[in-house]
Amino acid sequence: MKDTALKIAPTLAQKIRLLAQCPLFAGIDGKALEALALRALLKEFRAGESLFEEGDPCLGIYVLAHGSVRIFKTSATGRQILLASESTPSSIAEIPLFDGGPYPASVAAASQVAVLVIRKEDFQAVCREYPDLAIRVLAKVGTRLRQLVALVEQVTFGNVRQRLAQTLLEFQLQAGTSAFTLPETHERLALRLGTVREVVSRNLSRFQTEGMLTLNKRNVVILDSAALQQEAETDF
Repeated sequence: MKDTALKIAPTLAQKIRLLAQCPLFAGIDGKALEALALRALLKEFRAGESLFEEGDPCLGIYVLAHGSVRIFKTSATGRQILLASESTPSSIAEIPLFDGGPYPASVAAASQVAVLVIRKEDFQAVCREYPDLAIRVLAKVGTRLRQLVALVEQVTFGNVRQRLAQTLLEFQLQAGTSAFTLPETHERLALRLGTVREVVSRNLSRFQTEGMLTLNKRNVVILDSAALQQEAETDF
């Protein structure tokens, strides 16, 4: 076992509790949870380690029991774009559960990670017995699709400066205050925005020069939210 929050193999009761905490399974029939828990296997990954790569055959669904992961695509030239970040409790790899296709994106551990893996065939068998579970998965896939459509819209119709302004406003909203610490490095921000670190750093400096914010390493204070909002909504 690697050194994570789960020191020993979880019992059936522990696996049921871990699954119940995941929004995908919240409120589903207790027997369905038990059926999933009986089939769930624990796997652990170190920070930076790959859970699976884009194009790999779908093994099954992953439920985060500890830690966080990055979901990303990589171009033929090696350039990456961050599609999403997920933290415990959450699920990943729902999309290829039923279509027979491979994983559509890569997932890597952003920290030490422990996951419960339920094989595709086992998950499908439980869904046939408990149809409400399949409806939950469809709803989750719909949410993923909406997130991807929003990302495509940002990348297609907005430039990096606009998308960075939108992201800073999201961070401010999440923090609940105008003074916050960037939750991601400039390099991670670049992956999120589909650009490179230097462009992110340059635009942050420009926002500071223009009086929208102050920046000290990763500590940000938004000085003019209205101007930043206008920047985020500007059509180029």
